Amino acid sequence: MLLVTHEMGFAHDFADRVLFFDRGKIVEEGKPDEIFRNPKQERTQGFLKKIIAAGHRV
Repeated sequence: MLLVTHEMGFAHDFADRVLFFDRGKIVEEGKPDEIFRNPKQERTQGFLKKIIAAGHRV
């Protein structure tokens, strides 16, 4: 099943794989723990920093 969400906590808890898109292209993909703990791509890193700064759980 494919689920599109902006709720990173939900994605972390329930997804087998997470994909980050930028301008319609996949910029990073992997297991939730890998992506949320050690994002490789600059766009993913920046997005996660903003989510955390806003007080959202990842």
